[in-house]
Amino acid sequence: MEPELSGQEQVTARLLENFLNRYQPDQLLTGLAGHGLAAIYDSGQAGPTLLLRGDMDALPIYESNDFIYRSTYDGISHKCGHDGHMAIIAGLAPLLKETPPQKGRVILLFQPAEETGQGAKAILEDPQFQTLKPDYCFAMHNLPSFPLGEVVIKDQVFAAASVGLQIELQGATSHAAYPERGKSPALALARLIQSLEALNQNIQSHENFSLLTVVSARLGEESFGITPGEARLMATLRSYEDQTLEDLRQKALHCAEAIAQEYGLEMAFSWHDYFPATCNHPEATGIIRASARAQGWTAMPPEEPFRWSEDFGWFTRLAPGALFGLGAGFNLALHSADYDFPEALLAPGIRIFQGILNELVFD
Repeated sequence: MEPELSGQEQVTARLLENFLNRYQPDQLLTGLAGHGLAAIYDSGQAGPTLLLRGDMDALPIYESNDFIYRSTYDGISHKCGHDGHMAIIAGLAPLLKETPPQKGRVILLFQPAEETGQGAKAILEDPQFQTLKPDYCFAMHNLPSFPLGEVVIKDQVFAAASVGLQIELQGATSHAAYPERGKSPALALARLIQSLEALNQNIQSHENFSLLTVVSARLGEESFGITPGEARLMATLRSYEDQTLEDLRQKALHCAEAIAQEYGLEMAFSWHDYFPATCNHPEATGIIRASARAQGWTAMPPEEPFRWSEDFGWFTRLAPGALFGLGAGFNLALHSADYDFPEALLAPGIRIFQGILNELVFD
């Protein structure tokens, strides 16, 4: 395995290109938003253009598993299952070569940089992609903590919107023997952490859910002789609704500005890794449920939208679409060092997408 981080998927793209060329798509676009690919199977007949997406990037996590296909790169591994997602979408290429669509077009899209929230938006802005104009878009994600192979789907919000916030507080250093001669941001940082955490009043609310999680805090240098002169805090903000997320953004900035002013510090901030909410279109979820029924499966809704984010939300802003889940069992956890995509999901994943194809591009 040669997993690659967001925006660095060169080897992955080359392997996919070699594989897809064996199954003779009518068109193969490469270099989409960096290292993305799109294999297009065109019936030449009127009909919908159907986009099926698989994500390509890995995570900066050291793999603790010891099997023959473990990561060959220390500190980089597929701990979100994107290797499995790619395999499922790529697995449709042999089927489409053997049985091309009877109407419309099918786009097998391999998207880079999902983990940073940058890949989908960059795909949409790529001039090559803008000529394709999909009518429907679909993607899946494996879901630990659900029975193996269970189809998980819901209308409207499926995954939360989120954004990363970085706050920097600037004071002045001094000799540690004379702290009064400096301007340490230590107390301000402590206050800021408490104030930001206090914004979490709607964690249990489905309608107005919002959550701010402090993920990193750093103060000064590792030296016993210097008082700190600067501090940096990083937090992730998330909500099920874009407007609620915007409200949380403003509250967080107000806290930071007020505390910086109180302690006489300079404050700077920046936003990172924005993901819009992934909102499923009822027509698209109906197609997924029909595909599941055709396999004799039941599609189950989650109790609430997922708190994690997925940049597939950019695609569902473009055209009716849906992100659905396939249960990955109860012994795994995404983004953990011992996670491994269950190979038992490959065949069901291909079959559910086949069912979507049958609904839209086959008579």
